[in-house]
Amino acid sequence: MIRIHHLDCGCMCPLGGALFDGFSKGPLAHLCCHCLLLETDQHGLVLVDTGFGEDDVRDPSRLSRLFRVLNNIRLDPARTAVAQLRKLGFQPADVRHILLTHLDFDHAGGLADFPNATIHLMQDEHAAAQQARGFLPRRRFVPAQWRGISRWQLYREEGEEWFGFQSVRSVVDDILLIPLRGHTAGHAGIAIRGEHGWVLHAGDAYFFRNEIGQASRRCPPGLRLYQRLMDTDHERRVLNQRRLRALSLEQPQLEIFCSHDARELARCLSPGS
Repeated sequence: MIRIHHLDCGCMCPLGGALFDGFSKGPLAHLCCHCLLLETDQHGLVLVDTGFGEDDVRDPSRLSRLFRVLNNIRLDPARTAVAQLRKLGFQPADVRHILLTHLDFDHAGGLADFPNATIHLMQDEHAAAQQARGFLPRRRFVPAQWRGISRWQLYREEGEEWFGFQSVRSVVDDILLIPLRGHTAGHAGIAIRGEHGWVLHAGDAYFFRNEIGQASRRCPPGLRLYQRLMDTDHERRVLNQRRLRALSLEQPQLEIFCSHDARELARCLSPGS
């Protein structure tokens, strides 16, 4: 059995308020970095994404100035995954595996904080980040965040089926990589069979809670524009988002959440409320 802890490992407060998050009353929005800590029976602790890490907090300049300003990133040592693990009574060495939805700067910043972990990632994502060219790719990927890391486990799009999604690879116990490319070249969701059934961390396949769970998509204009800016393959991202929306309607018992919606994170932290 896998026990799931929901963590907020980063704070971004872009100018625009409700135009980004759909609820803020003031000029600043509130976006989170929704990560997961998984307690497994056979494989120790597993992280899903890491948010910003200790090295980001110590040296914010290693992050692109473009995104530091655009997203108004607030770096807090207490929000790092490693700090939250210690608060829960664990140590960094207890983390045996890290599954990444993708390698953007706000998802992979804490890799170096867990030196014993094997990093699980789609092969296409690893290649795209290593070979990043152009203005935006060279800023969204921060090689310093994974410099010196050698314990990579890379996956092709092949495997069994999961709720109609093809090309799924079993990683650790009941944890699956679900290829959802579009936002980046090798973006993936992470499906986990937890204590109460399956959940799906959809990463950045969508950004706002009302993009799924209803027949038509609704997303604030600021966040809609940001999604479009960050697309690597717009058509594929839109297609996969439609598939997630259909899945959320066909399987309402399946809990699906993304990386940056603070209201979704609050719901996960207070189940049943």
